[in-house]
Amino acid sequence: MREYLKPSRFIDSDHPALVEFAEKFRGASRDPREQAINLYYAVRDQIRYNPYVFSRDPATLKASHALQTMESYCVPKANVLAACARHCAIPARIGLADVRNHLATPRLLQLLRSDVFAMHGYTELYLDGRWVKATPAFNLALCQLFNVAALEFDGVNDSVFHPFNQQGERHMEYLRDHGQFADVPEQLFFEHLAACYPHLFVEDALSISGDFASEIPSA
Repeated sequence: MREYLKPSRFIDSDHPALVEFAEKFRGASRDPREQAINLYYAVRDQIRYNPYVFSRDPATLKASHALQTMESYCVPKANVLAACARHCAIPARIGLADVRNHLATPRLLQLLRSDVFAMHGYTELYLDGRWVKATPAFNLALCQLFNVAALEFDGVNDSVFHPFNQQGERHMEYLRDHGQFADVPEQLFFEHLAACYPHLFVEDALSISGDFASEIPSA
């Protein structure tokens, strides 16, 4: 478990901002599961989900970067949860998967030119002798806006995207699991994204207007 407890390049659990955040939200209980639950909800709702801040700069994958900007997409948010867990001596790692978002907004579909979200990031926490999945990506305000049940986490059951929304419409469909990693595999991550979204990897492709982000509510 040693590699899942120590700081790494993107899960920089020794960064002062991460240490402060983890200490603030871990709670008074010394039980790892209770701490993991508290940290999950803090990361889910304190850091606003915003897919339009994606960048080809690897530094933006760091947990500390997401925490300092207080908004990011699924992978850096998963890194934040993993970093906080590691600070609290809870083994943590990152999982990556391709998912199909049946309820993606027209603007996001326009940006990606696809309803497949490649390299969706989630966290796995080692609690009570087993790995448990946690997905802190979508903050509560966002879920309420799109009538999707916010993902809960009890430290026992996997917290993964719902296949349907509250109206019974298809929501998220898991297509491909890339596996779990002690840190974000930078080369695999960006190479797969470039294969899925080649138009985003040309010069100036990510000069996205701030208007894109206007549909993402604050927590």
